[in-house]
Amino acid sequence: MSDGPEPDLPPAVRELPGPARESLAELVALLDSERRAPSAVRAPPDAWRVHVADSLSGLDFAELGAAGRIADVGSGAGLPGLVLAVALRGASVDLIESVARKCEFIRRAAERAGIENTRVICERSETWAGGEGREAYGAVTARAVGRLSTLAELASPLLRDGGVLVAWKGRRDSEEEDELARAAGRLAMQPVEIRAVGPYAGSRHRHLHLIRKSGPTPQGFPRRPGIAKKRPLGK
Repeated sequence: MSDGPEPDLPPAVRELPGPARESLAELVALLDSERRAPSAVRAPPDAWRVHVADSLSGLDFAELGAAGRIADVGSGAGLPGLVLAVALRGASVDLIESVARKCEFIRRAAERAGIENTRVICERSETWAGGEGREAYGAVTARAVGRLSTLAELASPLLRDGGVLVAWKGRRDSEEEDELARAAGRLAMQPVEIRAVGPYAGSRHRHLHLIRKSGPTPQGFPRRPGIAKKRPLGK
């Protein structure tokens, strides 16, 4: 087992129950030991700040903590999904990732850290949203995945009416925010709040965007896989 959290971490990390901190320590240790881990930040002192603390910052929004079922889109190394699953043991967290090697890493990480309230969905989010995942979630998370309008489009068919998207972004971008505002009506997704958090190492200008589903998924969504990124709405 790796060492516990560094003493300079935010209270959100230090105040987690002992078993939760132990699970996160296992996740940090795997990031450090696995040479092919899908993350550029692997050394434990950095990983605690850049990955764990940053992921927990999403819980600043009560809506995320209250969601019984969460989808983490473009999960990568399992972040923020695995960290949120540790902090929210009563929630079910689906980690949606289309790259097979990343899916395998997430599965190993969840098993090693004893995170049982997760499931890896190894396919495109658009495909998942067209079937079992359609309007199945109270919250969707996305950390450094894409433009806001693209994220809102991917989240809309996954979310129940009234559910929320929490998007981890860097420095605010007025052009990107305007693009989302223009696309919001077509997606039944309404921007609610932008909150500055951190700063965290590697995320110096971190902002979280809260976007709420405001009705049933509009007809025609999800579009074909990849289209939301190639041809974002609101441009």
